[in-house]
Amino acid sequence: MAEVTNKANPSHDTTKPAKSEFDLQESMDRAEDFYKKNQNVILGAIAAVVILVGGYFAYGNFVSKPKEQKAQAMIFHAQEYFAKDSFKLALNGDGNNYGFLQVIEKYDGTKAGNLAHYGAGVSYIRLGDYQNGINQLKDFSANDDVLQPLALGITGDAYMELNKVDDAIAAYKKAAHSSDNALTSPIYLLRAGLALEKAGKNQDAIELYKEIKSKYPQTNEGREMDKYLARIGEVKE
Repeated sequence: MAEVTNKANPSHDTTKPAKSEFDLQESMDRAEDFYKKNQNVILGAIAAVVILVGGYFAYGNFVSKPKEQKAQAMIFHAQEYFAKDSFKLALNGDGNNYGFLQVIEKYDGTKAGNLAHYGAGVSYIRLGDYQNGINQLKDFSANDDVLQPLALGITGDAYMELNKVDDAIAAYKKAAHSSDNALTSPIYLLRAGLALEKAGKNQDAIELYKEIKSKYPQTNEGREMDKYLARIGEVKE
């Protein structure tokens, strides 16, 4: 593919959503930082295809593998724009190189195509197009202890921006419990609790705050739980 010749500065999109009380920016930054540091690992780990018998072996070598290689070549420049926060170009390409949407159109079903759903979803949300972001993230899946919870959690953030609080709560809970780890679980349990408070369901929020305090006491969220519990009337024992 040709080198990027776009005269506009690709690293600065002017359209970004306002920061919400649930700190959407922080959540997106966590997702992007993880993605940038682990691109090669993610590409190798997502949606791995198990070859069962000889016929599938031939398909893998002569059809599937070349298709995957082409898809990974296509996604390269979209990933570069994504890393520079140039989300419009990451989505749509620059006229010379493809964006995530073109990768999805041509190579959906490949590992790179699956990853393009994640990149497209995050890009849409960073541009303030929350529903399209949600739709793309729903089409992404990963057997991963961090990236999958992040995708679910970002979906929750987008629902909050759309004021779909019940959907956000469901997404946050799913993100928190899809992988039991101290990096993402307490973050999304807390977000679920805050959303429950907003919905007037304080008792449900208390249960999640106690879960954070019990399971993740050494995390930043765990150390703050007495404050959150006291705020809604649950006295420290």
